[in-house]
Amino acid sequence: MKKLQIVLLAVLAATFMFAGCGSKAKEETTEQAVVETPAEETVEEPKEEVTEVKEEVLPEGKKRSALTNEIEDETVADSRPIAIMLPTDKAAQPQYGIGEAGILYECMEEGNMSRQMAIIEDWQNITQLGNVRSCRDYYVYWALEWDSILVHFGGPYYLADMVTRSDVNNITGCAVNSTSVSPGASAFYRTTDKEAPHNAYTSGAKLVEACKTLEYSLEHRDQYYEPNHFTFAKEEESNTLESASGALEATSIDLSPAFSYTQSSLEYNATEGTYYKSLYGSAQKDGATGEQLKFENVIVQYTYHETRDAKGYLAFGCTDDQYDGYFFTEGKAIHVTWKKTSDYGATKYYDDNGDEIVLNTGKTYIAIVESDDAVKINGESYYSNTVKTTSSK
Repeated sequence: MKKLQIVLLAVLAATFMFAGCGSKAKEETTEQAVVETPAEETVEEPKEEVTEVKEEVLPEGKKRSALTNEIEDETVADSRPIAIMLPTDKAAQPQYGIGEAGILYECMEEGNMSRQMAIIEDWQNITQLGNVRSCRDYYVYWALEWDSILVHFGGPYYLADMVTRSDVNNITGCAVNSTSVSPGASAFYRTTDKEAPHNAYTSGAKLVEACKTLEYSLEHRDQYYEPNHFTFAKEEESNTLESASGALEATSIDLSPAFSYTQSSLEYNATEGTYYKSLYGSAQKDGATGEQLKFENVIVQYTYHETRDAKGYLAFGCTDDQYDGYFFTEGKAIHVTWKKTSDYGATKYYDDNGDEIVLNTGKTYIAIVESDDAVKINGESYYSNTVKTTSSK
């Protein structure tokens, strides 16, 4: 019996030893499995680089012009510009003060004649402005983009609907029809240097006095003013259009197919980076300085047009988004489209990628061209949405 117990104890001991060995083997196997299975690597997402845009710090009392991006006195930048009507008639040349325009518009009127509207920001101290001529309603819509004070010498019957609006501040030398008034008429005077109607002038001081009498604000009206009208390149990083898609060589801009009487044209000066403007085949100059008009930026804006009555008065589409044109700077040009959505809304211009164009610091000339007319760029005729190779319209 004793011998049997001993045998049983031996068997049990062996069984326990075997079980322990098996358990340890499992643990070792598990440990090996843990060691042999590599840990999952954590892949860090690349951090997006954030380019810090440093706000430009200007000298105290200085600000950039919304018209030209040039640095000027803050009081000038915050004041309302004038939009003054100036003729292109040969007998009316030269114009005084036109060289001060940050923006110069030119558009057709009746009788195959174009007319100009100069947007002038620093006007209050100019001693002679003009001669001043009549306005048309489509010019008013472009003047409103800048919250301008409109300066003109009357206009056709239909202009009254625009200039008698309470939000439109205008100073005119004569009434536009028998039922309207001529606010600020005393701001104008006649000279003997030219024959009527090319001898009506005004001055900054006279216009300031008229504004005070008429209670026109000389500072921008917030509800009517869009300060970011244009997008400008940094002065140290000018927009050359070198890498722009579809860029054209554009050192010569001939507007004679569109402005057949005045033969308006511009030639690029590569040394200065500006376009010099001519009328009637000669340099167009400011009578006050004797200097030829020049611009860093040129825009040709093709536009809807129609003849509105038997007198031949024209109408142009100002609020639209269906037409195109060309933008010129640094001796090159690109095709653009444009959009204006409201009376006071800025006309915006976009390249063929849908991006807003970037102007260079300086003055801008805008030619409003009838949509079926041509513009010659380096001798080739370009039409709205179509490139033509014919030599003339």
